[in-house]
Formats: sequence, C-alpha cells, structure tokens
Amino acid sequence: MIIFRTVSEVSDFVAREKERGASVGLVPTMGALHDGHISLVEKAVKENEVTVVSVFVNPTQFNNPNDLATYPRQEEEDFKLLSRAGVTAVFAPTVEEMYPGGPDAQPPHEFRLGTAAEVMEGKYRPGHFQGVAQVVSLLFRIVRPDRAYFGEKDFQQIAVIRNMVESEGIKVDIVACPIKRADDGLALSSRNALLNEQQRKAAPEIYAALKDSVDYSRSHSVRATHDNVVERINAVPGLEVEYFEIVDARTLQAIDEWEESPWVVGCITVYCGKVRLIDNIAYRLPG
Repeated sequence: MIIFRTVSEVSDFVAREKERGASVGLVPTMGALHDGHISLVEKAVKENEVTVVSVFVNPTQFNNPNDLATYPRQEEEDFKLLSRAGVTAVFAPTVEEMYPGGPDAQPPHEFRLGTAAEVMEGKYRPGHFQGVAQVVSLLFRIVRPDRAYFGEKDFQQIAVIRNMVESEGIKVDIVACPIKRADDGLALSSRNALLNEQQRKAAPEIYAALKDSVDYSRSHSVRATHDNVVERINAVPGLEVEYFEIVDARTLQAIDEWEESPWVVGCITVYCGKVRLIDNIAYRLPG
C-alpha cells in the first residue's frame, strides 16, 4: 500500500494506472476508521483494480469548531486497517495541501445541490453540505475515480453528492453501501468513540426505536409514527432527538401520508450527551 501526501503524487499515480486501463475506486473518509468504512473498502477492492482511500478531516464541512477539534483522529491505526483490507493507495493530505492559503481563502463556489441539501442536516448545520461538496468535488477531480463508495448511514449526504455530480458534470458512479451496525444495532460511526460507557449503553435505543417503528407504521399514520419514535427516544436518559423526518427517499422532502411515495425513509439525529449521532431506516421500498 502506498501513502500519498500531495495532490501531484496521487494524481500522477492514478494517471499511470488509468493509462494501463485500470479501473479506479475511491472511498472518501475522515479517518477514525471502523468496520463500516472497511465494508466500503472491501467492496471497492472487489469491484476495481485500483482502490484509493482518502483520509482527511475536512474543516469546511464543520459549522461547529468544537466538533472539528474533537473529531477522533488515529492515522497510524487507519493505515494498518487499510493495508490489511487490500487498499492500493491512501491519500492523506494536510489541510494546506487541499486548501492552499487556508480553507477560507479559496475562490467562492456555490454548488447547486438542490432541495435535498436544504432540509434536515442542511437546516441544522448551515454550510455543511457546501463544505462536503467542496471536498468531495476536489477528491473526484484529483483521483478521477470510476466509482466512489459512500455508506447509507449518511443517507442525505449521498443524495446531495449525486446532485453535485450531476450539476458539476463529473463522470463517476456513486455506489451506496448498506449501514454497518454493532451487534446491539448501533450504527457504526467514528463519533461512537466519543461516547462514555453509560452513553454507549443508551445509544442502541435509537435503532431499537426506529426498527420497532416499522411494524408500528403499518397500522399508524406518518405523524403518529414520527411522534412514537421521538417520544420513545426522548424517554431514554441521556438521549435527545434533534430532528426526525419521514421523507420521500428520492427528494428528501417530508411526507404527510404513506401513499405519497413508494420509497419512504425516516432520518434521525440524536444527541447522546454532547455526541451527535445520525441514523435512518426504510419504511417503504419500491416494489
């Protein structure tokens, strides 16, 4: 496994690989890797001749400076995991390498991300998706992957990135991969490492409430299902729902009736102490 620190190095490497006809898969990450990331990596390794994983904590997608400062970092451990998973190359640049002159010194570019970027995370984290689009578009232009792999835990992010790819005319297949969960149901996340013992015991109640609500939804309205989930999670000491939206999975716009869409997903963000956890679950699937 090769570790690249500069844009020119990884760009030249990919160019040589593409010249020989190799397909390239990219897994963008912010490090602090877990089994969820590794499941994306393994899929990329299986489907491509060359797999590049980026490890970069992107400052432009954090609207809370404390969240950026406390985001877990474990570069050496990450490299060992990626090497064992069969990754061809890692791109681990500094902030200065990605944003010469600093993240705020870049020429402003307003990405057209559609209404999917204006709700849920877009509402509660102003500027977040512009920052995501900024770094992902940079990675796409540097690595020029044939396929890029993202976890469905970040369901809204995948929709936004697809909009960005279309509006920017970037040729890449976006591959969405299933959520990886711990044995107790908690969606794997780098932020789970910030939970103390008591919080870690409470956090699985998020998925338990979502999972049980699928059966509940079959005989109850959208509003009743929403309220049931929020009330159940908020009743757990240490958990507080920031938002829970039941939406059309394609547009991410909230629905009032189940019949409004053949593909319905519930997206949730919950504070567990000061740690912000996200998850989602499908209520209706096409066909």
